Parts: sequence; C-alpha cells; structure tokens
Amino acid sequence: MKKIKIIVVAGARPNFMKVAPFMKQIEHSRMNMALAGVDIVDLLVHTGQHYDENMSDVFFRELGLRKPDINLGVGSGSHAVQTAKIMMAFEEVSVREKPDWVVVAGDVNSTMACAIVCAKMGIRLAHIEAGLRSFDRTMPEEINRVVTDALADLLFTPSRDADNNLIKEGIAPVKIKLVGNIMIDSLVANLAKARSCGILTDLDIRPGNFLYVTLHRPANVDRKESLSMILEGLKTISHRLPVVFPIHPRTRKMLEEFGLMSGSGGLYLLDPIGYLPSLALTENARIVLTDSGGLQEEATYFRTPCLTLRPNTERPVTITLGSNRLTRIETILADVEAALAGPERIGETPPLWDGHAAERTVNCMLATLAGQA
Repeated sequence: MKKIKIIVVAGARPNFMKVAPFMKQIEHSRMNMALAGVDIVDLLVHTGQHYDENMSDVFFRELGLRKPDINLGVGSGSHAVQTAKIMMAFEEVSVREKPDWVVVAGDVNSTMACAIVCAKMGIRLAHIEAGLRSFDRTMPEEINRVVTDALADLLFTPSRDADNNLIKEGIAPVKIKLVGNIMIDSLVANLAKARSCGILTDLDIRPGNFLYVTLHRPANVDRKESLSMILEGLKTISHRLPVVFPIHPRTRKMLEEFGLMSGSGGLYLLDPIGYLPSLALTENARIVLTDSGGLQEEATYFRTPCLTLRPNTERPVTITLGSNRLTRIETILADVEAALAGPERIGETPPLWDGHAAERTVNCMLATLAGQA
C-alpha cells in the first residue's frame, strides 16, 4: 500500500474554521483511500501565530479539532520576524517528517511562510481558499495570497471570481478547483451549538436589536485619530441600539495606548469571544460592522446586513450577491442609518456555500493522490 503523508497547517484564528472540516473529511475518506491502495498519514501543525486562549485554544475545542501533532510556538512579532520564525521552524519539521503534500489555508503569515518553505524544498502544496484578491498591495494579507497562489500545486477556490483572478495571473487552469466556501462547512456543522450557546442571554440583548462589531486591521486601529472617530461613532449608535464589540488583542492594545478604553451604557466592550458566540451574534445582529473577511462571509450566509470598514474586499461575491456593503469611517453613522431603514435580511447565499466544500476539496485532492499511488 502506498503511504502518503499530508501536513495540514493552521496558524491563526481564521485558519481553524477552514482546516477543521478538511481534516474531518480526510478521516471520513480514509477507508475509501485504503481500498484504492493509498494510506494517508495526516499531521496537524499549529504555527502558534495566534497562541492565547481566546484566539486559539477555544477554537480547537469548539470545532472539535484534535490537538496539534506539532506546535511551532512562534508567537507574535513584526510581519518579517514572524514569517522568518515560521519558515525556520517549519523547515525543520519538513526535513524531519518528509511530507508528500502540505495543505495551507487562507491568507495569514503562516500560510505564506509555509508555502515558501515548500517551494524551496520541492514539497507539493495545496491552498484552501485560493484566488481571493482585494487588489490592494498595502494589505499584508494580499501579499500572502498572491505569493501562496503563485507557488501552489492545487488551488481550491470558494467562488468563480477567484478562478478568474488566478487565470488572469497565469495559473494553469488544471491546478484550479472550484469547491465552494469551506468556512461555511464549519458554520453549518456548528450552527445548532451556536444557537444554544447563550451569548444573547448573557448580554441581555434581543435578536435583531444590536450592532455586532469586530475591528483589528491596522488602517482602522493603529492611528489614534481613526480609532477615536470609530469609537465615538459607536457610542453615538449605542444610544439607539446596543453595540456589542469583542476587542481583538491588537485593538485593545491601541485603545489602552491612546487612552480610549471606555464604554458607555449601550456599548459592550468585551474580551475576544469564541467561534460559537460569534456565529450567534452574526446571525442575530441587526447589522454587522467589521473589517474581517470571515465575518463578511458569515453575514452573507445569514443574510445579515454587513458593513465592511475597508476601501475594498477580496470577497466581492459578498457584495454582488450577499449582504455586505463597504463603508468608511466618515460615513459609518449614515450607513448604519441606511441599513436600519432597509430590510432585516438582504442578499442571497452564493453558489457552493452549502456545507459540502470540504467533501469536494478532499475528493479533488484524493483523486490527485490516487493518481500518484
């Protein structure tokens, strides 16, 4: 029997919801592969890019993701320092484990760092959530996406626009596999648990009567002027409806540094929350305000009106079909008012956002592996 070793990399909060369905589907498909003469050995490597309880461990528990086989423990640092530390540590793992394939997801520093190591070592690479583009090279995530896709051997895309982006960049069509949005697999699988998690009761808020906010991108939180304008806007909104704002560690650091760490009666400033409470808040919010890519997608699935505080999005399908709209700091109040004047549910769910993306992804990959056996 041919043995094929796959390393699956998870580095930060956005990765966990993408690799969990993939790894579960690998387990479901193991018997079929054995019948085809292929024995799959899969290892989960956690780079430790997100490493604290609220940003990492809680997601493993909630998603039923097994304990990592290897934890690189790289921690925080500048983009250059963090990327270099991941590359050095992951190269050692790759030399020792000799994987046939490495699977990376999304667009965090861990994704690009491991992709570069694979390219240098001649290890085949698969990228989950390939082809997304904001066309804004000032975003570190955009650099990570472009580099990873250029190096990958298999590119699993969530939507047709991602396919088109890759083809325009010269990626061979045979490498591109449209499988749908694997983030939605985690959402569908955990929706019942999310609905019973009790976060609305704990906060004493009613469905359809609050604004759910997540912000962490440097353009929004690293300058005192912009962050203070956002906070003042949220305080103004909180006089009309409750504002629930779990604070990312980066955002908390800047709020404290700028002396802005103060709420008001209707502004709930919370510690980071887990995946299940976040899903519950996204489904039940009247409006979501975010600069996160994942929340744009989750709001689109729930058809919850979403305002993305960025000049662009790498997920345009959330705008063309979904419930997402772009906003600016200067127009948050007006855009919230416009959303409140509109319907409580808008848009439609994009094709292949159906909870079966992991099945399609693994089937495509196993077909490739079987061909190598």
